Amino acid sequence: MPSRGKSTRPARRLRRVDETSAGGLVVDAERDVPAAALIGRIDRKGRLLWSLPKGHIELGESPEDTAVREVAEETGIIGEILAPLGVIDFWFVADGRRIHKTVHHFLLLAVGGALSDEDIEVNEVAWVPLEELSAKLAYADERALAERAPRLLADIA
Repeated sequence: MPSRGKSTRPARRLRRVDETSAGGLVVDAERDVPAAALIGRIDRKGRLLWSLPKGHIELGESPEDTAVREVAEETGIIGEILAPLGVIDFWFVADGRRIHKTVHHFLLLAVGGALSDEDIEVNEVAWVPLEELSAKLAYADERALAERAPRLLADIA
């Protein structure tokens, strides 16, 4: 007799996929109060979540090239790499796959462009003062990276 509430079928094993992305924290140091460009996306629950711009590394592209490209595509800001900021590593499930994602982040200096949310993957963009990043960023691992930025900027200057 089958047991109640339990499936008699074996659990379906999800296919594991490794993905690598890059992005960064682009800072406008010329503002009265230095600020970083963040992107906002609406999640499945309808919440606006703020994060650092990032995206997939394309064939033949270095993580640094990807970071510059993705920052420009998602924020409209042209950035120049100043230093590595750190690597984030996490797992999630999507489209019947178990995805292991590694994201290389860089600290960039804004050298041109204009803040824009024209990328279809982005709902909003904003300049956020560096001291407010921890309160604005949705993900703890990105908050930890953002906390490194002021010290790195001071060391570079």
